[in-house]
Amino acid sequence: MSLPNAGGSGENSGLANAIKSRTAHVVHLTHNDLDAVGADAIHRMKFGTDGVFTIWSSVGKFAGLFALVASCEGKGDLLSISDLGYHREIELIAKKATANGWNIEWRDHHRWRDDEIKKTERTVALLHIDTSVCGTGIVARDIAPDNPVAAEIARVVCDYDLWKHEDPRSAVLGQVLQRKKNRDHVRDCLVAGIFSDALIEQEYAEIKAEMEAMMQRSLNHATFLGKKYRIAFAPLYGYPSETAHFIRDERKTDIEVIIGKDGKFSVRSVPPISHIIAREFGGGGHPNAAGGSFNFSVVERFTWWLFKKSRHFDEFVKAAEAN
Repeated sequence: MSLPNAGGSGENSGLANAIKSRTAHVVHLTHNDLDAVGADAIHRMKFGTDGVFTIWSSVGKFAGLFALVASCEGKGDLLSISDLGYHREIELIAKKATANGWNIEWRDHHRWRDDEIKKTERTVALLHIDTSVCGTGIVARDIAPDNPVAAEIARVVCDYDLWKHEDPRSAVLGQVLQRKKNRDHVRDCLVAGIFSDALIEQEYAEIKAEMEAMMQRSLNHATFLGKKYRIAFAPLYGYPSETAHFIRDERKTDIEVIIGKDGKFSVRSVPPISHIIAREFGGGGHPNAAGGSFNFSVVERFTWWLFKKSRHFDEFVKAAEAN
């Protein structure tokens, strides 16, 4: 199996040059949501702001970005991976990274199979999987166990990421981070032990108004299928998690599939099978929340935009109702 392309020009070339010229001795490769932001804040509390080089990654770009880092000289530095799950190419990439001098520590809270854990443990210095907490919770416990601010960050982040919704601060931060421009600001606030400020409050007010309109628009274009489960398929206009829960509350669905213009989708489910279904579509995640892709062709992208229907609906229903 060949490694994902780690070269090229443009954005990746610039990132590779930045990694090669880094002065920080910790490269933190993480997801791009509140859980990732919390984990990055704790890394910076531990190693210093100037001591951490952060790379935000979607699930789909993870293998390529991991390969990019692996292709650079590690010099004995720490490559810390958090809140990103198993990928079929990671053993090869991890071996390349280790050979290039990286010390890899991986902390994740997604579901891994036993064979995936065993294969990965052979190629990294540390693999810590715990599905009972969020990624930030694992990071806080591992690298800042005696830091009360880190523990508080973990509590707030886990409240949102594990859908407890007991702490009102978590929903505000989670929704503010739907806008990626807010990532660094929220992270820097958390490093200082700050959970809200004027900018966060302003962003939240704007997002809340926008979100309500987008959720209603998604519901208006939703399709409902399934016999064993009531399954909603709806286009994504923004805020996938909130849209899924809005549709569930309004239409009493069991499974919600929120689909982007390119076929990538977020799935939320009452039965704990989201991660199982998502694996059938090149993705993964948690029992009640996961993501995958229908890999729309150019024609399918157009018909999805026009009709909000897809041949993949039946494939998804079949996969869901087999569980």
